[in-house]
Amino acid sequence: MRVIVRVTEKIISEAHINIPDGLSESDIRQHIVDRYNSGEMLTDMNIFQVDFESISAQVVKQVGENL
Repeated sequence: MRVIVRVTEKIISEAHINIPDGLSESDIRQHIVDRYNSGEMLTDMNIFQVDFESISAQVVKQVGENL
């Protein structure tokens, strides 16, 4: 018997980055978004938390197999 199991998890990553002083709130947001979009921040990301969301299984009938 073959079973396909699908586990859904929510992964929360955390990065500690330095932001220049004197930026406004919107400039800080843009700075973070720009670092993330450029891929520069991805190397600093560490898995902080993993939350289990769901699990499901599907039985797959193979040729000549009775269920």
